[in-house]
Amino acid sequence: MADILPDDLVLVSILKAPRDLEIARLLGWYRIPLRSAPKTMHVDWLAFYLTGAFGEAGHAVRYAAPARGFELTTRGELLRGERDHPLAAEPYYRVQIGPLEALRRPIPSRRWRRFVFLYTTGARLLAAQDLKDLRVPVWQRHDPLWRLLRERLQTQPGVEQSAPPRFPH
Repeated sequence: MADILPDDLVLVSILKAPRDLEIARLLGWYRIPLRSAPKTMHVDWLAFYLTGAFGEAGHAVRYAAPARGFELTTRGELLRGERDHPLAAEPYYRVQIGPLEALRRPIPSRRWRRFVFLYTTGARLLAAQDLKDLRVPVWQRHDPLWRLLRERLQTQPGVEQSAPPRFPH
């Protein structure tokens, strides 16, 4: 993980099943339903939390990959073998990623926590001992994460520059 920088914006994402890990590892992409997508996809890295479906390896963030870009498509186009799936026509982001890298030490979740996506920084990702360490409380408004999110949201297409997003200052 030598390439991750302290000020890199990291999106912690969930891998629900071993098949999703294989897609990320072998094909170099990760899918995100548009209806539950985070506010910005302009991130430097994706980190992956493995669910209980991974057995002993589950309930921890174990991998990260550099984000290379993203495009909007449908679930049916992403998973061509599932064109009859009820969600096949739903819009999904296909996030292109670089090679998966194992974290030096996994970041376990010692308590059950529900989340869909979680933003953090490279510094927090590399220092975290527990999943809760990745979060930045809203009251810590001078944390670099809030600055990074404001910058990324203000420069992405479709976000009005006159009305910046409301994150702590």
